[in-house]
Amino acid sequence: MLVTGATGRIGRLVIDQLLDAGVPVRALTRRPGRAATLPAGVEVYTGDLTVPESLDPALRGAGAVFLVWTAPPRTAAAVVERLAAQVRRVVFLSSPHQTPHPFFRQPNPMATLHAGIERLIAATGLESTVIRPGMLASNALAWWAPVIRAGEAVRWPYGAAETAPVDDRDVAAVAARTLWQDGHTGADYVLTGPESLTQAAQVAVIADALGRRIAFEEMTPNEFRRVSAGTAPSAAVDMLLAAWSAAVGQPAYLTTAVADILGTAPRTFRRWAADHATAFRR
Repeated sequence: MLVTGATGRIGRLVIDQLLDAGVPVRALTRRPGRAATLPAGVEVYTGDLTVPESLDPALRGAGAVFLVWTAPPRTAAAVVERLAAQVRRVVFLSSPHQTPHPFFRQPNPMATLHAGIERLIAATGLESTVIRPGMLASNALAWWAPVIRAGEAVRWPYGAAETAPVDDRDVAAVAARTLWQDGHTGADYVLTGPESLTQAAQVAVIADALGRRIAFEEMTPNEFRRVSAGTAPSAAVDMLLAAWSAAVGQPAYLTTAVADILGTAPRTFRRWAADHATAFRR
């Protein structure tokens, strides 16, 4: 099994899951220096999605690919063509852009990219599975951990917006299972956590895990745009604000896909916060 995005949030966990299942693993990375973080026994290949021919050594002899698209769209067709020529199965990490819920129906450049790649994969006749995680629990690390570690209040827009954070470990477990286990060809799985929580409630859950109070203060959308300038693309910021705005007063979209595939209940956000509490401590 070849894992692209092998040192990323999900790809790195997929590698662990495959190794635990006794499946031989290849890892594709753009930066060879990061290979030192990968477990022993993983075959490491250097390749770049923007240079499709660089993938050939890693693809040769592989049976399936976990595809995480981390590049501009211009080389997507050439990459998918190479996958179709050399492997039998692909599991694509996409987004829930088809999900009938206001949170997922906002204009989103990443969703447009994902939809295009899905069409390319479908046109090849590859055995394919699409997995669509909703809001990842680990986003809390990037969004809130720095101010929580500093002992400051979390200032954030749309505190009343509800999402169902899905644990990265559950996403990776589903990806690995659909790679090595038969019966998932043509499947399309939306992955969510088990409960709908407002953003303010998620901060409160983290506070409980730390055993201290964390103040939550509402921030206006324009303030969020100002503080995000230079740290995130404006299109991504606008997409998040639109999605959160649409989610206010709407219970989050929930699925049973994680439990259906793994046979175990998805981890709660409370479990995720407890397991990652050290990342929020000074």
